[in-house]
Order: sequence, then C-alpha cells, then structure tokens
Amino acid sequence: MKLLHNLGVFFLFLARVLYKPQHVKLLRQNTVQSLYTLGIESIPIVFVVSVFMGGIITIQTANGFSNPFVPLYAVGFAARESIILEFSPTIICLILAGKVGSNIASEIGTMRITDQIDALDVLGVNSRQFLILPKITASLLVFPFLVAFSMVTALCGGYVIGILSESVSGYEFIYGAQAFFKPWVLYYSFTKVVVFAFIISAVSGYFGYHTKGGALDVGKSSTQSVVYANVLILLLDLIITKLFFG
Repeated sequence: MKLLHNLGVFFLFLARVLYKPQHVKLLRQNTVQSLYTLGIESIPIVFVVSVFMGGIITIQTANGFSNPFVPLYAVGFAARESIILEFSPTIICLILAGKVGSNIASEIGTMRITDQIDALDVLGVNSRQFLILPKITASLLVFPFLVAFSMVTALCGGYVIGILSESVSGYEFIYGAQAFFKPWVLYYSFTKVVVFAFIISAVSGYFGYHTKGGALDVGKSSTQSVVYANVLILLLDLIITKLFFG
C-alpha cells in the first residue's frame, strides 16, 4: 500500500510539474541555466569515462577474438555494437544519474529546508513547475548530445588504444566499425536516452522537493534519488530492449 501511495504522490507531483506553464520567460531562463549546469559541466566526466571504456572494450574484445578463424575486423564491429547499444545510452546515463541527479536533488532539497520553496508558494508561484520543469526540459535536450558525444569519443578511444596496445590495426577497426551497420539501432539507443533523461530529472526533482528536516536529510534525499533512478533505468532498459528486440 505504501508503494501505491508513493506512486500516486509521484504522479500527482508530475501532473503539477507538467501543468500549463506559467512565467514562460523565467522558465526559459532557468532552462538555459540548467543546460549549462547539467550538460556542459558533465562533458569532462563523459569524455574521460568514454575514452577509457572504449579502449577497455576494444582490448577485451580483441583478446576474446584471438581465434585465427575470426577476422580481426570483428573487434571493431563488436566494439561498435557494445558502445552504441548499451555502453553509451545506459552506462553513461547511470553515471549521469549520480552526477546530474544528485545535483538536482541537493539543489532543490536545500531550497526546501531554507524555506525558499515556501516563499515561492506564498507568492502564488507553482513551485514544482518553476523549479523542476526547467531541469526536465534541459535534461531532455542535453542528454542525447552527451550520449552522442560519448559514442564518438568511445569509438575514437577504442581506435587509438587498440592501435597503441597492438590489439588491432587501425584499418581493421575502422572497417569493422562500419561493417553491417543498421541505422535503426540509433533510434533504439536514443529512445532509451530520452526516457532515462526524463526519469533522472523527474525522480531527482521529486526527492529533492519532498526533503524534510535539515542538512543531513538533503544528503539522504540525494542518495535516494540516485538509487531509485538507477533501479528505474535498469528496469526500463530491460523493458525497452524487450519491446525492440522481441
């Protein structure tokens, strides 16, 4: 019953967030600011993780394909499939759930315990929408670009590290990365990204908005938001994969 109650509260919360927008100009300004906070500031961690994971995937794949009957271009093919289908859309979003999600929850949670949200309510402002809709909008806009950046960076990292480690030649990696490519897998990947972006921003906003207590409770809300967002990402990843691949 408690689970159903919490789900009901969450969906009512979303209804207030997505209600007919008020103060459109301020919402637009907050969205632009959130684009920088949630997107631009996330580029370094996405870059570092993608480069090294691309290299690790390439080396491990090359080691697994050591059979002389398996062509070496299969390394590039397998690396591309792993990166586009699962690493960039799912693992990067799990990482962003920790960085972006905790950022949203702690920011809004701090506003709650310092009575800033109560002040907005007194002024007649829809505080849920004013604070959280820009975060959701910014996440939906910037996450696909971060994931696309991750895909390119991971493939480049795999290419460079594969050559430096002598796991695969540059020609074989590029040939494999281009071989048997099916454009619809990008549609599958970016569908997941959009869903995950909404989940991360909405869940983090929910826990931050409902923070109660003091500074320690802000940390608890931040942790809860990351945990719940990660669990939902993995669950929805399974559901979306089943829908696409049958």
